[in-house]
Amino acid sequence: MTRILAALTGAIALSLAVMATTVLPSGPASAQTPPGVLVVGQVAEPKSLDPHAVTAVNDFRILVNLYDGLVRFADGTLDVEPALAESYEVSDDGLTYTFKLREGVSFHDGAPFDAEAVVFNFERMLNEDHPFHDTGPFPLSFFFSAVDTVEATDPMTVTFTLKEPYAPFLSNLAYPTGLIVSPAAVKEYGKDFGRHPSGTGAFHFVEWQSNSRVVVEKNADWWGGEPPLQAIVFRPITDGNTRLAEMLSGGIDVMVETPPDALAQFEDDASFKVYEQAGPHLWFLILNTKEGPFADKKVRQAINYAINKGALVDSILQGTAEVAAGPTPPAFAWAYDESLEPYPYDPDKAKALLKEAGYDGKELTFYVTEGGSGMLDPIAMGTAIQADLEAVGMPTRIETYEWNTFLGQVNPGLEGKADMAEMAWMTNDPDTLPFLALRTDAMPDKGGFNSGYYSNPEVDTLLEEARTATDQGKRAELYKEMQQIVHDDAPWAFIANWKQNAVTSARVENFKLQPSFFLMLQEVAKN
Repeated sequence: MTRILAALTGAIALSLAVMATTVLPSGPASAQTPPGVLVVGQVAEPKSLDPHAVTAVNDFRILVNLYDGLVRFADGTLDVEPALAESYEVSDDGLTYTFKLREGVSFHDGAPFDAEAVVFNFERMLNEDHPFHDTGPFPLSFFFSAVDTVEATDPMTVTFTLKEPYAPFLSNLAYPTGLIVSPAAVKEYGKDFGRHPSGTGAFHFVEWQSNSRVVVEKNADWWGGEPPLQAIVFRPITDGNTRLAEMLSGGIDVMVETPPDALAQFEDDASFKVYEQAGPHLWFLILNTKEGPFADKKVRQAINYAINKGALVDSILQGTAEVAAGPTPPAFAWAYDESLEPYPYDPDKAKALLKEAGYDGKELTFYVTEGGSGMLDPIAMGTAIQADLEAVGMPTRIETYEWNTFLGQVNPGLEGKADMAEMAWMTNDPDTLPFLALRTDAMPDKGGFNSGYYSNPEVDTLLEEARTATDQGKRAELYKEMQQIVHDDAPWAFIANWKQNAVTSARVENFKLQPSFFLMLQEVAKN
């Protein structure tokens, strides 16, 4: 790896020099990255490389190449297929899941992958008495809250017994929270495991230089076959225009979340390839329903009328998204309520509701991030929303934070800090976002992401019933009823559903975007 790192370091330095001294070229300049080494422009610095400790798709895009789960999403779908498990069976009552594990697989540190390793992973997350539970926190362990026991029934068989039927269980296992880490590495590094990751994936960890790069190298012995790439470098480039400049100068090979107004430039240039893929995404504003103006439903509805979402989608996002109607993305076609209409842009209606509510013109505090996974040009969006709110008599002060700092402010809850905050979620199941961010029992002090403290017992009941229903038609009815209630309660300002995009150099082959929003780079090649 020394030769690759040396070549890569030189390429990065050259690309920075090119950017500092030249205007943007129409195609790749002389700052070419080495063959066989893929350089990916990420939207933010990762928080951790421990899949059990993170929540952002920005981090997941790295982790799915370092680790494997028992199951995974099949290429181009959100359907589940075996991975580290060669097969699995589900009991008729939906309570027992039995996984037959793949033989001959080792972690990157040389430790064997077996049933005991799987048990270690889930008990680490779920059992507070586990000796390595304190290497967390594990914010998405909610995904497995239905698990009663995990047992190694023989060296290569694992059995999960659930407390009650749980329809999203396999889908949640395919999500990065279900990726399997090396118990030996966790025991060696403890709370620092996130800086020293070890999985079974197609690439193994080499180095992480903070705010510079994460480097991974191919695992020639990967059970799925030797990857074509020698190495991948994930570079955090938070500013969209800087990522654009790096892409044009040849400093990166892959650019995710391309600024919408730049897509046409790449589409017309044979030096690049443009990719687009619809997926389950929602961009919204969390509203503080516990205190301040947004404790009143009329004020929450007013903000939904006050924001010109069509203009945001057409002007800032350049048509790369659609106006959102509610908490469930339309990509979940079977569970999406097509009868639900977005709040129309109606500033007069907004003013009337504010008057009815007795809103006194209190200045709102609005948390905005510089950039993060799925955040859709957040500064420009935040500024436009600020102008719309001020136009209906809601003065708004923006506070802007770097992505991981932003999450540190928002995830613990907005009480005493802010009236609203930007947020984006890309999810794997219609259960995920509302269950983790709208239930009463998902408030931050209970380990969830209900940072605006919304509570409606009827919504709680519908979500509990939907996740335990084994009939998809029944689940769909429950989710649609939930959407109607949440749309009316307006705990969020529903803004946009995004169609993800990426640009690659023409040198990159076999690249695909996935509806999961992950970057699956196991089969990618670069000349």
